[in-house]
Amino acid sequence: MQEDKKTKVKKGSLTVRVGLEDGEDGGGTRKFVIPISYLYHPLFKRLLESAQEVYGYHSSGPLKLPCSVDDFLHLRWLIERESSHRSHHGVHHSSSLHSC
Repeated sequence: MQEDKKTKVKKGSLTVRVGLEDGEDGGGTRKFVIPISYLYHPLFKRLLESAQEVYGYHSSGPLKLPCSVDDFLHLRWLIERESSHRSHHGVHHSSSLHSC
């Protein structure tokens, strides 16, 4: 889950490019390596649907996510917190992310 700096992506992970292309968030885009398991999380699925609407299905390179870096970091924190909580307590809590 570290930022990717031209390193090989380990098995079970994928690279995503996060940020608003037009620079609306002022931060540009950044690459992140995330676990493939994120693809199954409801919050991440909504972000993937947004990516499909904005960029379509065909893309070369990393998966592009139409979300500010700060919002993506918050989303990642929510997913990790929920995953950690579920593994310790066997409970699933629903969270929402409004800005992605």
